[in-house]
Amino acid sequence: MTPTLAGSFPVLPTPFRDDGSIDEDDFVAVIDFAIKAGSDGVVYPGVASEVETLSAAERTRQVRLLADRIGGRIPIIVGASDPDPAQARRHIALAAEIGAAAAMVIAPFALGNDVAQQTAYFTEVAAGANVPIMLQNQPKPVGAGLTPEEAAAVANAVPAIQYVKEETPPCGQHLTRMRAVLDDSVKGIFGGAGGRYIMDEMARGAAGTMPAAELADIHAALVHAFQAGHVETARRLYSASLPLLNFQAVFRMHMTKEVLRRRGVLKHVFVRAKGPKFDAGDRRELDQLLAEAQLPYMLNAPV
Repeated sequence: MTPTLAGSFPVLPTPFRDDGSIDEDDFVAVIDFAIKAGSDGVVYPGVASEVETLSAAERTRQVRLLADRIGGRIPIIVGASDPDPAQARRHIALAAEIGAAAAMVIAPFALGNDVAQQTAYFTEVAAGANVPIMLQNQPKPVGAGLTPEEAAAVANAVPAIQYVKEETPPCGQHLTRMRAVLDDSVKGIFGGAGGRYIMDEMARGAAGTMPAAELADIHAALVHAFQAGHVETARRLYSASLPLLNFQAVFRMHMTKEVLRRRGVLKHVFVRAKGPKFDAGDRRELDQLLAEAQLPYMLNAPV
Protein backbone atom coordinates (compact mmCIF):
# COMPACT_ATOMS: atom_id res chain seq x y z
CA MET A 1 0.00 0.00 0.00
CA THR A 2 1.21 3.48 -0.91
CA PRO A 3 -1.29 5.89 0.67
CA THR A 4 -1.90 9.25 -0.97
CA LEU A 5 -3.53 10.34 2.28
CA ALA A 6 -1.52 9.78 5.44
CA GLY A 7 -0.95 11.26 8.87
CA SER A 8 -3.16 12.76 11.56
CA PHE A 9 -6.68 13.75 10.46
CA PRO A 10 -8.73 15.00 13.42
CA VAL A 11 -12.51 14.74 13.23
CA LEU A 12 -13.74 18.27 13.87
CA PRO A 13 -16.56 18.90 16.36
CA THR A 14 -19.64 20.95 15.56
CA PRO A 15 -19.75 23.86 18.01
CA PHE A 16 -23.20 24.86 19.27
CA ARG A 17 -24.30 27.93 21.18
CA ASP A 18 -26.15 27.48 24.44
CA ASP A 19 -29.47 27.52 22.55
CA GLY A 20 -28.34 24.59 20.37
CA SER A 21 -27.71 26.60 17.20
CA ILE A 22 -24.43 26.21 15.33
CA ASP A 23 -21.72 28.74 16.15
CA GLU A 24 -19.89 29.31 12.87
CA ASP A 25 -17.25 31.54 14.46
CA ASP A 26 -16.34 28.72 16.85
CA PHE A 27 -16.23 26.30 13.91
CA VAL A 28 -13.76 28.55 12.08
CA ALA A 29 -11.67 28.69 15.26
CA VAL A 30 -11.56 24.87 15.40
CA ILE A 31 -10.48 24.70 11.77
CA ASP A 32 -7.71 27.21 12.41
CA PHE A 33 -6.62 25.27 15.50
CA ALA A 34 -6.35 22.02 13.52
CA ILE A 35 -4.17 23.69 10.89
CA LYS A 36 -1.97 25.43 13.47
CA ALA A 37 -1.62 22.09 15.28
CA GLY A 38 0.11 20.61 12.23
CA SER A 39 -2.71 18.27 11.22
CA ASP A 40 -2.19 16.54 7.88
CA GLY A 41 -5.89 16.89 7.05
CA VAL A 42 -9.31 17.10 8.68
CA VAL A 43 -12.49 15.02 8.72
CA TYR A 44 -16.01 16.47 8.87
CA PRO A 45 -18.72 15.59 9.71
CA GLY A 46 -18.23 12.35 11.63
CA VAL A 47 -19.51 10.67 14.75
CA ALA A 48 -17.40 13.07 16.85
CA SER A 49 -19.11 15.96 14.99
CA GLU A 50 -22.54 14.87 16.31
CA VAL A 51 -23.45 14.29 12.68
CA GLU A 52 -26.64 12.45 13.60
CA THR A 53 -28.02 15.71 15.09
CA LEU A 54 -27.35 17.85 12.01
CA SER A 55 -30.03 18.70 9.48
CA ALA A 56 -29.24 18.27 5.79
CA ALA A 57 -29.01 22.05 5.41
CA GLU A 58 -26.69 22.42 8.40
CA ARG A 59 -24.49 19.63 7.14
CA THR A 60 -24.14 21.18 3.70
CA ARG A 61 -23.48 24.69 5.02
CA GLN A 62 -20.83 23.45 7.44
CA VAL A 63 -18.98 21.48 4.75
CA ARG A 64 -18.94 24.52 2.46
CA LEU A 65 -17.70 26.72 5.30
CA LEU A 66 -14.96 24.20 6.04
CA ALA A 67 -13.82 24.13 2.42
CA ASP A 68 -13.79 27.92 2.21
CA ARG A 69 -11.71 28.24 5.37
CA ILE A 70 -9.25 25.47 4.47
CA GLY A 71 -8.72 26.98 1.05
CA GLY A 72 -6.86 23.92 -0.21
CA ARG A 73 -4.15 24.11 2.46
CA ILE A 74 -4.72 20.56 3.75
CA PRO A 75 -6.90 17.67 2.54
CA ILE A 76 -10.52 17.34 3.66
CA ILE A 77 -12.30 14.03 4.12
CA VAL A 78 -16.04 14.61 4.06
CA GLY A 79 -18.24 12.36 6.15
CA ALA A 80 -20.87 11.07 3.74
CA SER A 81 -22.51 8.33 5.79
CA ASP A 82 -26.22 7.63 5.47
CA PRO A 83 -28.10 4.31 5.49
CA ASP A 84 -30.04 5.60 2.47
CA PRO A 85 -27.68 5.24 -0.52
CA ALA A 86 -29.38 8.11 -2.34
CA GLN A 87 -28.63 10.45 0.57
CA ALA A 88 -25.06 9.15 0.81
CA ARG A 89 -24.59 9.89 -2.90
CA ARG A 90 -25.70 13.49 -2.30
CA HIS A 91 -23.09 13.86 0.42
CA ILE A 92 -20.46 12.33 -1.86
CA ALA A 93 -21.42 14.74 -4.65
CA LEU A 94 -20.91 17.63 -2.22
CA ALA A 95 -17.52 16.21 -1.27
CA ALA A 96 -16.51 16.13 -4.94
CA GLU A 97 -17.87 19.65 -5.48
CA ILE A 98 -15.74 21.19 -2.71
CA GLY A 99 -12.62 19.29 -3.81
CA ALA A 100 -12.44 16.83 -0.93
CA ALA A 101 -9.71 14.21 -0.95
CA ALA A 102 -12.20 11.46 -0.03
CA ALA A 103 -15.73 10.80 1.19
CA MET A 104 -16.09 8.52 4.22
CA VAL A 105 -19.10 6.20 4.51
CA ILE A 106 -19.96 3.91 7.42
CA ALA A 107 -20.87 0.31 6.56
CA PRO A 108 -24.54 0.41 7.68
CA PHE A 109 -25.58 -1.40 10.84
CA ALA A 110 -28.87 -2.49 9.27
CA LEU A 111 -27.08 -4.59 6.64
CA GLY A 112 -25.09 -6.44 9.28
CA ASN A 113 -22.27 -8.76 8.26
CA ASP A 114 -23.83 -9.70 4.94
CA VAL A 115 -20.98 -9.04 2.50
CA ALA A 116 -23.25 -9.25 -0.54
CA GLN A 117 -25.64 -6.62 0.84
CA GLN A 118 -22.81 -4.34 1.99
CA THR A 119 -21.17 -4.67 -1.43
CA ALA A 120 -24.44 -3.81 -3.16
CA TYR A 121 -24.87 -0.79 -0.90
CA PHE A 122 -21.36 0.56 -1.55
CA THR A 123 -21.68 -0.15 -5.27
CA GLU A 124 -24.85 1.95 -5.34
CA VAL A 125 -23.32 4.66 -3.15
CA ALA A 126 -20.20 4.90 -5.31
CA ALA A 127 -22.07 5.07 -8.62
CA GLY A 128 -20.83 8.15 -10.44
CA ALA A 129 -18.61 9.23 -7.55
CA ASN A 130 -15.91 11.70 -8.55
CA VAL A 131 -14.03 11.33 -5.28
CA PRO A 132 -12.41 8.30 -3.60
CA ILE A 133 -14.51 6.48 -1.01
CA MET A 134 -13.31 5.53 2.47
CA LEU A 135 -15.17 2.62 4.06
CA GLN A 136 -15.59 3.31 7.78
CA ASN A 137 -15.88 0.08 9.77
CA GLN A 138 -17.56 1.17 13.02
CA PRO A 139 -18.47 -1.28 15.79
CA LYS A 140 -22.12 -2.12 16.37
CA PRO A 141 -24.57 -0.50 16.95
CA VAL A 142 -23.29 2.60 15.10
CA GLY A 143 -21.93 0.54 12.21
CA ALA A 144 -21.97 -3.03 11.00
CA GLY A 145 -18.83 -4.08 12.84
CA LEU A 146 -17.53 -6.09 9.88
CA THR A 147 -14.75 -8.59 10.39
CA PRO A 148 -11.47 -7.60 8.70
CA GLU A 149 -12.06 -10.17 5.99
CA GLU A 150 -15.62 -8.94 5.38
CA ALA A 151 -14.53 -5.30 5.18
CA ALA A 152 -11.72 -6.26 2.79
CA ALA A 153 -14.12 -8.25 0.61
CA VAL A 154 -16.38 -5.21 0.23
CA ALA A 155 -13.45 -2.89 -0.47
CA ASN A 156 -11.96 -5.28 -3.02
CA ALA A 157 -15.31 -5.56 -4.82
CA VAL A 158 -15.91 -1.81 -5.14
CA PRO A 159 -13.10 -0.02 -7.06
CA ALA A 160 -14.12 3.40 -5.74
CA ILE A 161 -13.18 2.35 -2.19
CA GLN A 162 -9.55 3.45 -1.88
CA TYR A 163 -9.29 3.71 1.92
CA VAL A 164 -10.64 2.02 5.02
CA LYS A 165 -11.04 3.43 8.52
CA GLU A 166 -10.87 0.46 10.91
CA GLU A 167 -12.40 0.98 14.37
CA THR A 168 -13.48 -2.48 15.54
CA PRO A 169 -11.34 -3.83 18.39
CA PRO A 170 -8.83 -5.32 18.62
CA CYS A 171 -7.97 -2.63 16.09
CA GLY A 172 -4.31 -3.55 15.61
CA GLN A 173 -4.98 -7.22 14.94
CA HIS A 174 -7.81 -6.33 12.60
CA LEU A 175 -5.60 -3.94 10.67
CA THR A 176 -3.01 -6.70 10.16
CA ARG A 177 -5.65 -9.19 9.03
CA MET A 178 -7.19 -6.67 6.66
CA ARG A 179 -3.87 -5.69 5.10
CA ALA A 180 -3.22 -9.37 4.35
CA VAL A 181 -6.31 -9.71 2.11
CA LEU A 182 -6.84 -6.24 0.61
CA ASP A 183 -6.14 -5.70 -3.08
CA ASP A 184 -3.64 -3.10 -4.27
CA SER A 185 -6.56 -0.82 -5.25
CA VAL A 186 -6.92 0.11 -1.57
CA LYS A 187 -4.26 2.71 -0.78
CA GLY A 188 -4.34 2.73 3.00
CA ILE A 189 -6.05 1.93 6.28
CA PHE A 190 -6.57 4.58 8.94
CA GLY A 191 -7.07 3.93 12.62
CA GLY A 192 -9.79 5.57 14.65
CA ALA A 193 -11.24 4.68 18.06
CA GLY A 194 -10.18 8.07 19.41
CA GLY A 195 -6.47 7.42 18.90
CA ARG A 196 -6.37 5.08 21.89
CA TYR A 197 -4.52 2.35 19.94
CA ILE A 198 -2.47 4.58 17.67
CA MET A 199 0.98 3.17 18.44
CA ASP A 200 -0.07 -0.40 17.71
CA GLU A 201 -1.87 0.72 14.55
CA MET A 202 1.11 2.69 13.24
CA ALA A 203 3.46 -0.20 13.99
CA ARG A 204 1.20 -2.45 11.92
CA GLY A 205 1.27 -0.16 8.90
CA ALA A 206 -1.66 2.22 9.39
CA ALA A 207 -1.63 5.19 7.05
CA GLY A 208 -2.59 7.41 9.96
CA THR A 209 -5.21 8.16 12.57
CA MET A 210 -8.54 9.99 12.84
CA PRO A 211 -9.12 10.92 16.49
CA ALA A 212 -11.20 13.74 17.96
CA ALA A 213 -9.72 17.24 17.78
CA GLU A 214 -8.94 18.35 21.32
CA LEU A 215 -5.36 17.00 21.21
CA ALA A 216 -4.74 17.66 17.51
CA ASP A 217 -1.27 19.08 18.16
CA ILE A 218 -0.16 16.09 20.25
CA HIS A 219 -1.51 13.62 17.68
CA ALA A 220 0.20 15.44 14.81
CA ALA A 221 3.51 15.52 16.69
CA LEU A 222 3.16 11.84 17.61
CA VAL A 223 2.45 10.68 14.06
CA HIS A 224 5.18 12.84 12.58
CA ALA A 225 7.70 11.55 15.14
CA PHE A 226 6.77 7.96 14.31
CA GLN A 227 7.02 8.61 10.58
CA ALA A 228 10.50 10.09 11.10
CA GLY A 229 11.62 7.01 13.02
CA HIS A 230 11.54 8.70 16.43
CA VAL A 231 9.50 5.96 18.05
CA GLU A 232 10.62 6.79 21.59
CA THR A 233 9.29 10.34 21.23
CA ALA A 234 6.05 9.04 19.77
CA ARG A 235 5.61 6.62 22.68
CA ARG A 236 6.24 9.40 25.20
CA LEU A 237 3.53 11.51 23.61
CA TYR A 238 1.21 8.52 23.52
CA SER A 239 1.74 7.79 27.20
CA ALA A 240 1.10 11.42 28.11
CA SER A 241 -2.12 11.63 26.08
CA LEU A 242 -3.67 8.24 26.86
CA PRO A 243 -5.27 9.15 30.23
CA LEU A 244 -7.07 12.02 28.49
CA LEU A 245 -8.15 9.74 25.66
CA ASN A 246 -9.58 7.24 28.14
CA PHE A 247 -11.54 10.08 29.77
CA GLN A 248 -12.75 11.15 26.33
CA ALA A 249 -13.98 7.61 25.62
CA VAL A 250 -16.60 8.09 28.36
CA PHE A 251 -17.61 11.73 27.92
CA ARG A 252 -16.99 12.02 24.18
CA MET A 253 -18.06 15.42 22.80
CA HIS A 254 -18.48 16.91 26.28
CA MET A 255 -14.80 16.30 26.97
CA THR A 256 -13.63 17.38 23.51
CA LYS A 257 -15.47 20.69 23.67
CA GLU A 258 -14.54 21.44 27.27
CA VAL A 259 -10.85 20.88 26.58
CA LEU A 260 -11.04 23.05 23.46
CA ARG A 261 -12.74 25.74 25.53
CA ARG A 262 -9.99 25.59 28.14
CA ARG A 263 -7.40 25.80 25.39
CA GLY A 264 -8.93 29.03 24.13
CA VAL A 265 -10.38 27.58 20.93
CA LEU A 266 -14.13 27.39 21.67
CA LYS A 267 -16.42 29.79 23.49
CA HIS A 268 -19.35 27.36 23.75
CA VAL A 269 -19.54 23.72 24.84
CA PHE A 270 -23.19 22.80 24.25
CA VAL A 271 -23.66 19.19 23.10
CA ARG A 272 -26.73 18.08 21.16
CA ALA A 273 -25.88 14.37 21.23
CA LYS A 274 -26.88 12.04 24.04
CA GLY A 275 -24.34 10.82 26.55
CA PRO A 276 -23.03 11.29 30.10
CA LYS A 277 -22.23 14.78 31.36
CA PHE A 278 -19.61 15.90 33.87
CA ASP A 279 -20.25 16.18 37.57
CA ALA A 280 -18.00 18.06 40.01
CA GLY A 281 -15.73 15.05 40.49
CA ASP A 282 -15.27 14.62 36.76
CA ARG A 283 -14.27 18.26 36.41
CA ARG A 284 -11.66 17.85 39.13
CA GLU A 285 -10.30 14.76 37.37
CA LEU A 286 -10.13 16.59 34.05
CA ASP A 287 -8.24 19.42 35.78
CA GLN A 288 -5.68 16.90 36.99
CA LEU A 289 -5.37 15.09 33.67
CA LEU A 290 -4.76 18.33 31.81
CA ALA A 291 -2.19 19.45 34.35
CA GLU A 292 -0.32 16.17 33.98
CA ALA A 293 -0.40 16.36 30.16
CA GLN A 294 1.42 19.70 29.85
CA LEU A 295 3.81 19.26 26.93
CA PRO A 296 5.70 21.63 24.63
CA TYR A 297 3.50 20.38 21.79
CA MET A 298 0.35 21.81 23.39
CA LEU A 299 -0.33 25.10 21.63
CA ASN A 300 -2.28 26.71 24.46
CA ALA A 301 -2.13 25.79 28.12
CA PRO A 302 -5.52 24.87 29.59
CA VAL A 303 -6.99 27.32 32.09
